[in-house]
Amino acid sequence: MGMESNKVTDTIKFLCSYGGKILPRYTDGELRYVGGLTRVLSVDRSISYTELMVKLGEFCGYSVTLRCQLPSGDLETLISITSDEDLANLIEEYNRASSSMSHPLKIRAVLSPPKSLKKISPPPSVDFSASRSPFVTAESLGNSAAYHYVPRTYSPPIGYPAGARNCSAKGNRYRYHVQHNPRVLYSYSHFVPQSNYRY
Repeated sequence: MGMESNKVTDTIKFLCSYGGKILPRYTDGELRYVGGLTRVLSVDRSISYTELMVKLGEFCGYSVTLRCQLPSGDLETLISITSDEDLANLIEEYNRASSSMSHPLKIRAVLSPPKSLKKISPPPSVDFSASRSPFVTAESLGNSAAYHYVPRTYSPPIGYPAGARNCSAKGNRYRYHVQHNPRVLYSYSHFVPQSNYRY
């Protein structure tokens, strides 16, 4: 009759700690949970891993990962629970450890936020170095199909006298052809003293 108190109950209890850190104790270096909250969550023994994680998320207010302490273990030997099989093995361990006790043991659980693996990187096609520069140069355009820079050098107009008019003391007006383009004429007045001028 005394063994009836040791019968397996329909519910199991998790002693959940979250929001704190696992740190060594100053006196002996033994690990302990510091800060945060520690609360008890009771669930049906037949609960699935997925259902348990949903309840733990509602319990804490955010998604968590579940690590548990074995009945004979400590915070240094926490095991991760990630499937129905892991959960069933954990419950079985606590059932055996509680068989010789008057009350079932609570499953010690440490809840932590999941580590984010998402990384944001800029698209490889974006050239940030070019976008930062307010100037556009021939070098920055490169082999662009829209722009093609062709360096050119221009020489000053070089001509030769095409004729002379107004031969007087006031001066002579000469017309010069631009080199490589006989159709373009430049004219200017060249003043020469009449005594030194010969036509």
